[in-house]
Amino acid sequence: MAGADGSAVRRLYLSVYNWVTFFGWLEVLYHGTLALLGGGHEAVYAAVKLPLLFSQTAAIAEIPHSILGLVRSPLSATLPQVGGRILVTWYIVWSFPETQSHVLVASLVLSWSITEVIRYSFFGLKEAFGITPFWLLWLRYSTFTLLYPIGLISEVGLIFVAMPHMKGRSFYICAALTSLYIPGFPYLYRYMLAQRKKVLSKAKTA
Repeated sequence: MAGADGSAVRRLYLSVYNWVTFFGWLEVLYHGTLALLGGGHEAVYAAVKLPLLFSQTAAIAEIPHSILGLVRSPLSATLPQVGGRILVTWYIVWSFPETQSHVLVASLVLSWSITEVIRYSFFGLKEAFGITPFWLLWLRYSTFTLLYPIGLISEVGLIFVAMPHMKGRSFYICAALTSLYIPGFPYLYRYMLAQRKKVLSKAKTA
C-alpha cells in the first residue's frame, strides 16, 4: 500500500508541476507572439519578462527530480540544459539590458516556449491520465530537431552580445562556460535523437 500511495503522490506532484509550468510557458508564447507581431522583436522581452523568469526558474526542480529518480531523464542531460538556460535567462538577458532588444531574444523566447508548451503538456497528460495522443508524442520527440538548434544559437549569440559589457572575471568565466556548448550540443542532440527513435518505434508497434 505504501508503494501505491507513494506512486500516487509522485504522479500528483509531477502532474501539478507540469501543468503549472505549462501555463507559464503558454503565457510566454502568447505574449511573446503578440509583442513580436505588434511591436517587433524589440518589444518581446518586456512582454514576457515575468512569466519567462518564473517558468525557466521553475525548471531548476528538474535537477532534483532526476537525482531522486522521479523522472527517467538522466542528470547528465538535465543539468547542462537547465544550467545553460538559467545562465542565459538570469545572468545574460536579465542582467544586461543591452541584450533585451536584440532579435535573438525573440528567437530564443519562441523556440523555448514552443518546445516547453509541447513538452509540459505531454508530461502533464502522461502523469495525470497515463496516456498521450500520438500527435503530441510525435511533436514532443520531433520539433526539437529544429527548435533546439535555434534555441542554442540564440543562447550563444546573446552571450556574445553581452560579453563586451562584462567586467573583470565575468568575461573569462562566461567565455569558459560558453566553450562547454561545443561538446554539450552534440551530446544532447544525439541523446534526444536516440530517445526519438526509441519512443516513436515503440509507439508504432504498440
